[in-house]
Amino acid sequence: MKLINVGFGNIIAGDRVVAIVSPDSAPIKRIIQESKEKGLLIDATCGRRTRAVIITDSDHVILSAIQTETIAGRAEQTREDATENE
Repeated sequence: MKLINVGFGNIIAGDRVVAIVSPDSAPIKRIIQESKEKGLLIDATCGRRTRAVIITDSDHVILSAIQTETIAGRAEQTREDATENE
């Protein structure tokens, strides 16, 4: 299993990530609100401003205070490390 650090000691399963997006657009804000109502929202910001929204294949939505580019870079690094170890 590939793990991705999303900040402040919070780690997610990289294999389950479908998208990493910016929280600024109205459709993403709507997705966040709907997942909150369904009980599928995970807030990993530790009280800080949301800078990335991670959507998983199980319809969970994870909020992170780390930039989308940083999380994507960590995910790519995790993928490269896993490929080297095979």
